[in-house]
Amino acid sequence: MTKGATAMTKTDIVLYQAEWCPYCARVRSAMTDLLLDYTIVNVPRDHSERIVLQEIFGATGIPSMVDGNVKIADDDDAIVKHLQTRYAR
Repeated sequence: MTKGATAMTKTDIVLYQAEWCPYCARVRSAMTDLLLDYTIVNVPRDHSERIVLQEIFGATGIPSMVDGNVKIADDDDAIVKHLQTRYAR
């Protein structure tokens, strides 16, 4: 690590998203700004194929996130607020 560099914060966050989704990009940007290490799961474009999302959240919208016992489905504003509240230094 170079002098002045800040370490990433290891998390259990799993972000369900798609690269083409602007709301997902907003969440990824917030995670980058907060230096969070997280897992990405890219979901299919077709909602009917998003079986994992349906099982976890009861919905198929993205971005959706699991952070420990916190689950936020299809709401970039709520996800960003959660990240800032929990991880901002």
